[in-house]
Order: sequence, then C-alpha cells, then structure tokens
Amino acid sequence: TGGVGHHLVQQALARGDQVLVIARDPSRLDPAWGVDVVPMDLQSADHDDLSSCFHGVDAVVSALGTRSVGDRGILSAAARSVTAAMTASGVRRYIGISAAPVATTPSPGRPSPPTHDPGDDAMTRYVMMPIVKRVFAGTYADAALMEDIVRAGDIDWTIVRPPRLTNGPVTGRFRIAVDANVRGGRSISRGDLASAMLALLEDDGAVGHAVGVAHVCPITRRGVDSRPNAVGTTGCSGSRHVRRESRSRD
Repeated sequence: TGGVGHHLVQQALARGDQVLVIARDPSRLDPAWGVDVVPMDLQSADHDDLSSCFHGVDAVVSALGTRSVGDRGILSAAARSVTAAMTASGVRRYIGISAAPVATTPSPGRPSPPTHDPGDDAMTRYVMMPIVKRVFAGTYADAALMEDIVRAGDIDWTIVRPPRLTNGPVTGRFRIAVDANVRGGRSISRGDLASAMLALLEDDGAVGHAVGVAHVCPITRRGVDSRPNAVGTTGCSGSRHVRRESRSRD
C-alpha cells in the first residue's frame, strides 16, 4: 500500500498481469484497480492462510517496508512467512526490496560483509553511508536478516537494493548493478524502482543475486565515476530490456 506497491500494481495491470494484493490495510488501495485483495499482516500471518493465497500464482513481488518504529522486525518476520508459504504452495519466483546500505551491513548469514560496496564512490562511502547507517541502523539490520532468510529459502530469489526513494516521475530508465550498488546512484523514483522490479522478475540472470537499482547523478567530479554500470529501459509497449554488469567485491 506504499508508493512502490502502488506503482507495481498499476504497471503490472497495464502490462496485462493478473494481480493479487496482500495488504495490511486494504483501505489504502484504489478500488478502481479491480484487483483481488487479501487483508493480512505478514508479520503475524497464518501459514496455511498465506499458502492458500499463493496457490496458482507465478511469482511473489514484495514491496513491504517500514513506516514506524512499531514496524521493527517486520521485514524478517514477513520473509519467514512468505518463503515458507511459497515452498508449501510450489511458487518459485520471488523479488523483494532491501536497501543499498544493506550491502555492507553484517547479519548472521553475512557476519563479515565488505567494508565498502564496490559500486559506492568516495562521497557515498565516507560521508553519506555512515550517516544513514547510523540513523537507520535498526531498519537495515532487519533488512539484512530478511536477506539471509530469502537467500536460505528454496526459491528463485532476487533482492533489489535501491538508494533513496523519491516521488519523481516514471521515466522507464534506470541503471542496475549485479551484486553491487550502482556507482553514482543517489536515488531512484518509486515508479522506476517498480519498473526495474518487473523487468528483473523476468530476467533469469537476476536469480540468486542482489541487484543495485538507481538513477545516476549526472554530475561527474574527481573521484566520482558516473558512467553506468548497466542501463535498463522499459517501453510503454511493455517490452523490457536489461543489461547488467557483475562486479567483484573487495
């Protein structure tokens, strides 16, 4: 029911997909969409009820996020419920949202992540990242645990790690980096993140990877490389083209 979720539903419907929405607060959805809606809190969802929702679906797309301190722990709790229900119902494909700072956030499954993500430039590494990781430490710790749970599941997963989300327009243009953050990527609009997720959903090469997704700052300074890692475009016709570049971690 958040910004990314709204764009995901609208764009999926526009390309002809059938959509089932599971939401904590269905009243926040647009009734004009005409989609099937199941009211459910994934933090405390009943396993059988959630599994029954997944029967017959091709993929699960998660736009779950936190809105308040009271949501702490919701990402990892929902991941446990969702991955178990997917396995029980035979659904393989999953894509969900994490965050760029999680690339360097320790977790039980990744106790020693790289100190710096290979896609982060000097400004991001030494100024921006330390600030946001201090302010949102609890949220990123929960997101890192969520990633552990998803990676351990018997599913075909992709995790997207965007930087700051904005309410900018849907341009259909974004950059991606496989197993790295996007170099020079400072933000991405919620609409373009949704476009990227739907494109990656059908990209077999994205399975089993965390993918950085961002717009790229057009300004190039010394020490900041704004050349694209990869370019993604989505056309109004619904065609999707994604090129990607893998980066080794240091």
